[in-house]
Amino acid sequence: MHSKFIKNYLRTMAKKSKITEPTQAEKNVGEILSKTDQFVESHLKLIITVVIAIILVVVAIIGVRQVYFIPKEREAETAMYPIERYFSSQQWNLALNGDSLGNSGFLQIIDDYGFTKTGNLAKAYSGICFYHLGDYDSALQYLKEYKSKDIIMSSAITGMIGDCYVELKEFEKAIDYFKKAANKANSSLMSLTYLKKVAVTYESLGNYKEALNAYNTIKNKYPESQEASNIDKYIERAKGSVK
Repeated sequence: MHSKFIKNYLRTMAKKSKITEPTQAEKNVGEILSKTDQFVESHLKLIITVVIAIILVVVAIIGVRQVYFIPKEREAETAMYPIERYFSSQQWNLALNGDSLGNSGFLQIIDDYGFTKTGNLAKAYSGICFYHLGDYDSALQYLKEYKSKDIIMSSAITGMIGDCYVELKEFEKAIDYFKKAANKANSSLMSLTYLKKVAVTYESLGNYKEALNAYNTIKNKYPESQEASNIDKYIERAKGSVK
């Protein structure tokens, strides 16, 4: 009886231990892994070279930033400091061109450090100075070169571009920039300012229908604002002129 049990047990274990044939999917995976191993082995030197090159590029970028760009940024900030005082006191020419004490103006800072954050800010300052000096073409040049992710600053510069176009009597362009400024600002105070400019500029073109739309936007979108509290007189004026 024991011998019969042992025979059955051995027969069962033998069945379980049989090696099954791999499926087609398993064969495919095996082939892929085999080819991958072959590729790595045959291109190992190239792969190592590429990895080393990437590491060297990253290290070089970090090094250049530490050794060159950061010191240049500090130099630009130092050069900018005394000139910002001229800007604050509305001495536009001195702010642009520097003074007799050897302080560089915004234009020189742009030439020397235009690739830095401070040099970029100097472009905005220069545009504002040229605007106040009545040189609207130069103002546009520098204002458009300024780039910023700061919502408030970007909106203000966009709005000033619109102001330049108003002075140049290019009212359609001015309206486009005032609308962009209003959308960028996305705040009651600044957006209202530019929407009002949109409306007034449309009126100067005799387009009272669009002016009315802008005034109504102020009333409906910002009902709690000070501008909205007395906007009805502008709405009535525009209504009276719509043909």
